[in-house]
Amino acid sequence: MLFSLFNIIPLWGVFIFIFLVVLLAFEGGVLLGKRHRLITEKEDRSPIGSIVAASLGLLAFLLAFSFGMGAAKFDERRELVLDEANAIGTTYLRAGYLADPYQTRIRTLLREYVAIRVEALKPEKLEEALKQSDALQDQLWKQAVAIAERNPNSVVAGLFIQSLNDLIDFHSKRVNIGIRLRIPFIIWGTLFFVTILAIGSLGYQFGLTHTRYIGITLLFILTFSSVIALISDLDRPQEGFIKVSQQPLIDLINKFNTSNQQN
Repeated sequence: MLFSLFNIIPLWGVFIFIFLVVLLAFEGGVLLGKRHRLITEKEDRSPIGSIVAASLGLLAFLLAFSFGMGAAKFDERRELVLDEANAIGTTYLRAGYLADPYQTRIRTLLREYVAIRVEALKPEKLEEALKQSDALQDQLWKQAVAIAERNPNSVVAGLFIQSLNDLIDFHSKRVNIGIRLRIPFIIWGTLFFVTILAIGSLGYQFGLTHTRYIGITLLFILTFSSVIALISDLDRPQEGFIKVSQQPLIDLINKFNTSNQQN
């Protein structure tokens, strides 16, 4: 449930939430450090710096790990857009070897299909676009079955069916990787926990040594908050500033329209 709530918060809300949590952790650490300094003035504080450095190092490692995971998923989503566009284009071309009425019907369905795949990028149209995509795939597959039954030994029919199967497979991969596979909540939870401890320990050291650099501290907290918000942006393909370009599919639509006008 917490994972669902975290995903429905807009990115600007995620940034503000992270910033406030990290700021509170730092200020809480400062207060604890000041209180402990008043109680134990003569205590050896040399290990505190090492602990803070180790905590910040662990936090940096988790940030790099989470960012790498988000960036890898982004790259995979970008490659799948190109793969799907190539699969649709190949299916469209191979449909040209089929006799009418199959050729005309299949190419019409493919033009509708690629337009819907572009619409699926919009969050408000995602669910409806996926339903329409599934419906068009069913219609395309029925056409393929009819062609196979009519020409059971046709090499052309076999090649067309193979390309159509690739089209359906890439659709499934895009749905799973682009929508369902996200950074696990346990990683988010661990990242937040380590962030609070690391920043809190830094604040504790500041309070213990009675040093305070407000400008640098705010810049430091802002930097960490921005990085975590960036990771969240990479993990949300349907929103945010970092989106996978749909240009291969848009180019395919233009190519289909040009080909249709020439015919």
